[in-house]
Amino acid sequence: MALDLFKRVETRKGLFAVEKISLIYNLLTTILILFMFRQLDHPWVMLWDRALIAFMTFLLMYLYRLAPCKGTAFIRIGIQMALLSYWYPDTFEFNRHFPNLDHVFAQAEQWIFHCQPAVLFWQRFPEMWASEPINMGYFSYYPMIFGVAIYYFLFRYELFEKFSFVLVTAFFVYYFIYIFVPVAGPQFYFPVIGFDNVAQGVFPAIGDYFNHHTDLVPGPGYEHGFFYNLVKASQQVGERPTAAFPSSHVGISTMLMIMAWRVNKKLFAGLMPFYILLCLATVYIQAHYVIDAIVGFFSAFVLYVVVTWMFKKWFATPMFK
Repeated sequence: MALDLFKRVETRKGLFAVEKISLIYNLLTTILILFMFRQLDHPWVMLWDRALIAFMTFLLMYLYRLAPCKGTAFIRIGIQMALLSYWYPDTFEFNRHFPNLDHVFAQAEQWIFHCQPAVLFWQRFPEMWASEPINMGYFSYYPMIFGVAIYYFLFRYELFEKFSFVLVTAFFVYYFIYIFVPVAGPQFYFPVIGFDNVAQGVFPAIGDYFNHHTDLVPGPGYEHGFFYNLVKASQQVGERPTAAFPSSHVGISTMLMIMAWRVNKKLFAGLMPFYILLCLATVYIQAHYVIDAIVGFFSAFVLYVVVTWMFKKWFATPMFK
């Protein structure tokens, strides 16, 4: 396997599909920075970051041509996937300047369910036996992405570029929605308006509150649990009051399940328990409204079809000649 990874092959010129879509997203958000320049807190830093990412993308393409093999191709694609951790909080730098819409989604949730499921779910099942498996499911999100990516790379390499393109493009679609639909989710919104208001079904608008306040109160669950504290720590580091609608956790994990099903039914079956727990967790830990999870689920199927078509129509090129 190691010899195969670094066996030199005839190089493929140009950018990989995932690099092209990353540069397109880079360009579109750069244009948005220029439009919002005076509103943003640090536009020059954001522009500089984008220039560095573009430069690194072309540099890696050049370095790959010096040693073309599966290993260096994986590095190029893996870096673009890793950069998603930069692009996610970046959405907050835009949407923090728009009026928050949580009151609209909380009112819709109340109208549909006559309650707030994100509150009742945890209140009904606060015990460790429920909290820990559900928090484990939430934490399994990134291991799921990594696991399916590695499976495609090792066993279905001819589909690896398509996999990475579909995944990253879906993320970018969600990120664009987050920029223009500023919903923070119950974990941010409910502590701000007070749980007395939540219990009474009163959901006031808070304007641009999150433009100046980003504190995240620890979510519900069994506070002494290992996975509870793992999720808590990861959210304290990387979470922002953004990206609630639709749930990309549900949407992306659903796409992973679709792509796992298409190549290996055993892989699909092995991921299923984690997938179910993850979907439940998005509401249980109050990261999302049920509406977010439902739209995330159905959007995954639409995105998979559309983005796969995009890849075949405009971006498909063999990894190697």
